[in-house]
Amino acid sequence: MALHTAKDAANKLIFAPAGKEAQGQAAQFQKGHLTRADLDATSPVRQFHAWFAAAQQSDQVAHPETSTLSTAALPSGRVSARVVYLKELDAEGFVIYSNFGTSRKAADLASNPWAALTFWWEGLERQVRVEGRASRITAEESQAYFDTRARGSRVGAWSSRQSQVLEPAGEGDDGRKQLEGWVKESEAKFEGQEKIPVPEFWGGLRLVPESIEFWQGRESRLHDRFVYTRKEGTDEWSLERLSP
Repeated sequence: MALHTAKDAANKLIFAPAGKEAQGQAAQFQKGHLTRADLDATSPVRQFHAWFAAAQQSDQVAHPETSTLSTAALPSGRVSARVVYLKELDAEGFVIYSNFGTSRKAADLASNPWAALTFWWEGLERQVRVEGRASRITAEESQAYFDTRARGSRVGAWSSRQSQVLEPAGEGDDGRKQLEGWVKESEAKFEGQEKIPVPEFWGGLRLVPESIEFWQGRESRLHDRFVYTRKEGTDEWSLERLSP
């Protein structure tokens, strides 16, 4: 039951939702706390790896690799975001895979290499925010990952003109038939071929972090927040606590 209502709440489609309740007070975060002593003193990448491992081992987080990739086009400054899977982490940064030929993210990154990744592990009441410059990885690196994908996904990568408008073929079709036609073309192209080359427009994107924030939910929204910031021109990092 709602504890209070706004005078104009009836005019809003959604007002102060609380989980599955239509309206109420959001749940308090009470599962943990974070202090400077809890964090790796020198490497946010090692710290991320530790938190990621904890999320993987927890039965409270189904897919810890899920993250939101945000990009922005210049000169308009318009921001776009989409959910992607983290596929690799190394000393250089965070790697995701996608179409970089026709996609919105490709257009954004062509004008502005700055991007961000946000991880939300609700079961642990933890969030990680990564900001930095993004660039394509080598075709050889991309092929190594591409080979691990299911065959249908590899064929699908060749087939999709990501974000391109699909044209309806006629009555009862909303454009899906055009996509299915492209898939048939790709299946014919690689029929009987187990080793499928990675498309030149598809592959890995590495985000090299300039800052990484670790966020632990706390009661009364007084969250613990710590941010590592790369010292300019070095591989060293500063570490500061931020106000919630």
